Amino acid sequence: MNLVQKLISEHLIDGAAQPGEEIALRVDQTLTEDATGLTAYQQFEALGRELAEGLVAVSLVDHSTLQLSPENAADHRYLRTFAAHYGLYYAPPGSGISHLIFVERFAKPGAVLIGADSHTPTAGAVGSLGIGVGGLELAVTMATGRFYMHMPRVIGVELRGRLRPWVGAKDVILELLRRFGVRWGVGKIVEYFGSGVESLSVPERVTITSMGAELELTASIFPADRQVRRYLAAQGRVGDFRPLAADPDAEYDDVVELDLEQIEPLIALPSSPGNVRPVRDVSGILVEQVLVGSCTNGTYEDIALVARVLRGRKVPDGVTLAITPGTAQVYRALVESGDLAALIEAGARILEPCCGPCIGMIMRPSSGNGVSLRTYNRNFPNRSGTIGDKVYLCSPAVAAASALAGHIADPRELGEPPPIESPSAYRYRSPVVPPDAFGKAEIVYGPHHKPVPEVEPPPDTLRGRVLIVLGDEITTDHIMPARPETLAACANVEALGDLVFTRLDPEFPARARSWGGGFIVGGHNYGQGSSREHAVQGPMVLGVRAVVALSYARIHRENLINFGILPLVLADPALLDTIRQGDEWEIPGLRERISEGRPLEIRDLSQGRTLKVTCELTPRQAEILLAGGLLNYVRMTGEGRNLQDSGFCGKYSPDDAG
Repeated sequence: MNLVQKLISEHLIDGAAQPGEEIALRVDQTLTEDATGLTAYQQFEALGRELAEGLVAVSLVDHSTLQLSPENAADHRYLRTFAAHYGLYYAPPGSGISHLIFVERFAKPGAVLIGADSHTPTAGAVGSLGIGVGGLELAVTMATGRFYMHMPRVIGVELRGRLRPWVGAKDVILELLRRFGVRWGVGKIVEYFGSGVESLSVPERVTITSMGAELELTASIFPADRQVRRYLAAQGRVGDFRPLAADPDAEYDDVVELDLEQIEPLIALPSSPGNVRPVRDVSGILVEQVLVGSCTNGTYEDIALVARVLRGRKVPDGVTLAITPGTAQVYRALVESGDLAALIEAGARILEPCCGPCIGMIMRPSSGNGVSLRTYNRNFPNRSGTIGDKVYLCSPAVAAASALAGHIADPRELGEPPPIESPSAYRYRSPVVPPDAFGKAEIVYGPHHKPVPEVEPPPDTLRGRVLIVLGDEITTDHIMPARPETLAACANVEALGDLVFTRLDPEFPARARSWGGGFIVGGHNYGQGSSREHAVQGPMVLGVRAVVALSYARIHRENLINFGILPLVLADPALLDTIRQGDEWEIPGLRERISEGRPLEIRDLSQGRTLKVTCELTPRQAEILLAGGLLNYVRMTGEGRNLQDSGFCGKYSPDDAG
């Protein structure tokens, strides 16, 4: 067997592990960050369950760490007291970026991790199967200890050779994006194998597994080998190590060959991680802002390289260089090595370990022609928080060379790269509060915390108007931008409705309310990017009960189903251009057709025609949709309930804890 098959067979509860088949897995670990954790935990409370026995659950705060509003501070208090009440580990603001903390403190070879964030597969760097999901699916996993999914195809990426000087792990994942684009990974897991694997350290593997999300992969995974053992030993966790690898004669659904020695420094141009070119092709473009960090390139090794390139030099006037250490541990290691001093003396700004710049909360670039060069994972349009932004994605080496030059520069022009050695032992641990630190505390709610809204099952005939018609690659940032107002509204789902599509069409929320809901229409890869279920909850509270698109990103499609919204696929893509905003539609016989697995049809009453659509569902997904979503379904069926569970407790009230 290959490594993925081994891990899935160890954790398989139900189903046949054949590509496309629905399977249920036993889950070892879960994680949330604050943006997704708020709604996930409210939904967990609505289930009225306890944390599944044997599950290690971790709550981390890394998005709204600066507490830009009083709602943020109240949210952090809620997350802390929720963790103490239900027995979760808790990483407070300032501890660092969730995925990097998780790799430092929790990720272990052979574990199955489910996380309410699309970059959860980062844990694959140490041989863990990490899968990103929406918050509601995470809540159900916390309560049941199990996770359902379609068995992905396993693609083997055979690595050969070694990376040349100034070529980094970021260039490896950019090479895959250059070859295959941002839609390639839907329904796939990538497993790295081959003679070149042993040359990559765990921090380098972190970059590759983190940014595999931009290929739309379900997960990415490396074997647990000597590199993993060395890393876990440096973290004081050698006891968590177990050797894991594919069998020598393992087979894959497909194999991609990648010669590391042939890769050169690459860069993703605006405004897609898949818009990749060699750095030499765009060298000379002036930059205003260079940002180094994120869960993709926020390790000690990433930032130490930048520091040593800059040592004894100054960043030119007119260039802003900002460094985000990935975790408090990374921050401390930079202090101990002297690299932090070198960065400060070179003119760099040092930010708190957090996700802030990556999601457009802080360090927004200027509008117009201002170029922002980032070692981050995403450069979707306007994700930086600036309308019309020009964000490029690159490796730390390219970032350092460009910061010095004042323009995009090839680091190979700098001569020999400085040597970087990983610490043999980390003397400092990023702060994490264990479950028993405060006992079973009472949960403290903020005044803006509201119960999750009830969702009605779909009617037999669904009627409505087309609210908006969109093109390809609509991201969750298009639907629900990650800005301070959004994060402040996460604990009040009704407030999310006011933010839907406001960057694309400021009138959308008012139109949806005036028309009593309706249909959203999009092109290929609708909902790519973040696992943010707020991009489904917002449309839901506006009355949207169906989306029609040409194809969907995996997590977003699951989120739609889990909130009772139909993810329909237009059978004839050529008809997309003929659909008009305001068209009146109806879908007759909806419940009967879904129940029987029969095709659906849209009657276009405005244009006098019938549109054929497909909606491929497993029997369980069909029942979830007919119930009005996953929360209703689990309440009704008692799925995963243990004998000692006391029964459904009903909705909580923010006043319950005083």
